Amino acid sequence: MLQIKGLGKAFRGEWLFRSLDFQINEQERIGLVGDNGTGKSTLMKMIAGITSADEGEVVGARSLTFGYLPQDGLFARGRTILEEVLSVFDLVRMLEKEIGQLENELADMRHSGPEYEKKMSRYSMITQQFQLLGGYSIEAKAGSVLMGLGFSREDLGRSCEEFSGGWQMRLALAKLLLRKPNLLLLDEPTNHLDLEARNWLEDYLKTYPHAIVLVSHDRFFLDATVGRVLEIRNRSVHFYKANYTQFLHQKEERLEKLRAAHEAQQKEIARIKAFADKFRYKATKAAQVQSRLKDLERMELIEVPPESKPIHLRFPEGPRTGRNVIELSGVCAGYGGTPVFEGLHYILEKGERVALVGPNGAGKSTLMKILAGRLALTEGTRKLGHNVIVSYFSQDQDDLLASSKTVWDEVYSVAPDYIMPQLRTLLGCFLFSGDAVEKPVSVLSGGERSRLVLCKLLLSPANCLLLDEPTNHLDIRSKDILMDALQDYQGTIVFVSHDRYFLDGLATGVLEIGDRTAVPYLGNYEEYLLKKAVLELQQGIPPDKADATVPSCGTDENPEPAPTQKKRVNPIKIQQVRDRIEKLEEQIQVHETRIAVLNRMLASEELYRDHQLFRSTMEEHDGLQAELDRFMQQWERLNSELEALQQQE
Repeated sequence: MLQIKGLGKAFRGEWLFRSLDFQINEQERIGLVGDNGTGKSTLMKMIAGITSADEGEVVGARSLTFGYLPQDGLFARGRTILEEVLSVFDLVRMLEKEIGQLENELADMRHSGPEYEKKMSRYSMITQQFQLLGGYSIEAKAGSVLMGLGFSREDLGRSCEEFSGGWQMRLALAKLLLRKPNLLLLDEPTNHLDLEARNWLEDYLKTYPHAIVLVSHDRFFLDATVGRVLEIRNRSVHFYKANYTQFLHQKEERLEKLRAAHEAQQKEIARIKAFADKFRYKATKAAQVQSRLKDLERMELIEVPPESKPIHLRFPEGPRTGRNVIELSGVCAGYGGTPVFEGLHYILEKGERVALVGPNGAGKSTLMKILAGRLALTEGTRKLGHNVIVSYFSQDQDDLLASSKTVWDEVYSVAPDYIMPQLRTLLGCFLFSGDAVEKPVSVLSGGERSRLVLCKLLLSPANCLLLDEPTNHLDIRSKDILMDALQDYQGTIVFVSHDRYFLDGLATGVLEIGDRTAVPYLGNYEEYLLKKAVLELQQGIPPDKADATVPSCGTDENPEPAPTQKKRVNPIKIQQVRDRIEKLEEQIQVHETRIAVLNRMLASEELYRDHQLFRSTMEEHDGLQAELDRFMQQWERLNSELEALQQQE
């Protein structure tokens, strides 16, 4: 369908990539991955014909149609939302208009004669064409896609100018999906979507009838939608017939083989050089020496890509808090006299990692502002626990940055001493590397400012983090580093995220927002979905209606009965449980070692002569033993969970 031949692109004299050769076949689902700055978005634009190549060419079939969605920058105006998406059906609407005109003309004509026959023939032809193009259902299709992406029925009649940049990108995505090009190019399509819209898009793309190439930093989304991965690395592309998780395993296997081949080649090179050095001046061996040196010159050297250094960050924590961190009692709050919450009671406890979930507009960000004390209550109270220090992150906190400072100055001013040796590494995790750390804040984009604010907040000592969409604008590696740091964080976390992998990996509890209240669930997001499904079955709600706030994305003609939906198991879940077991076993080993040391101390008579030392030793021993018992219970539960998951594979 489309061939890439020797494609290359240079930037400021340096090659992003070159000599790329690959093809995209019909109905392929391709995920384009690579480190930040390797040229993923540039390659997408070159395929779409927006950016020119410095070498090579892109050759497509004559009938090929493209649809490209950039990360941002699209803005529609002058029409209502529904009118804007219906503009993709211009041909159908022209046919509809002509059909109407012909019907009026035929009604006023005598039903005989050559002119009548001519118009009837035209009417029959375009009516058939109109029907084949789905003309009778275009509004239903448009409404289905728009509501799937989060627009309400009331939004369809509103003017495009009333919607922000994120909603404008949803509108652009809706138009692309309805146009159904042969090749759909999506650059970070989930960036502006909430969880419900993201899940809807995932299901829609599974049944998309043509080829898709997408860039995404949501690994769960990649796992669910792609079957082939193209990785840009070392200025070339590497292919994997796999989803993202399988790609990671295959990549590591390939690198191990490459390292082994590189090591063997280096040994062969050393052997040839040693032979040449030994017999260089021996006449009887001169021909052999020259032959082997020529072999060495012709040898294609194996390059091993530099390994990414493992990064482990530890964020500063505030003083220890009491059991209750934040308590809301009878809270009522909202905007302009419209309540978002009424009579809300909620207690956030020490050490919890709570994910806020719910449909767009339900009040997730509003609850974060209430917890942070940023929104005035109309009724009820908000009470902070003992020693609680709150750090609150949202996407609109530019007031925390000074425009006259550089990125480095902003972070350096709040970084504790122990983090200083890692400061450049930390900035790299938030995608500020090289000269980018010297950028003035005044020239940063919206995404860069959000990353900088998040970095600063996480460096400030706090024991309660309130994070509203912290994963926006981060790549996969940065998300993983952030999640690892937050998993090790001993304080309390409440967060909103539309990244399924991040949700599953971090949350120990879920708070469902809706109907002006909040309902708590224990466990991560995957466990929350399971509990919801069980509750809905008990209440007699069909599985295909349980979460359906929008119509199906299928065609309207000849609808087939929906099959019983089998719950989709998170393909990353088993590995997550294994990782949690491994971390738990490390903690258990540390505790057992320390308890053994304390037991030896308690067996010494000298300890009993120092009453204060004896008391502190016993307190430490008892505290560690209680924690060890709790760890062992968690270890048993996780192993049972792992066994159950493995049986479902």
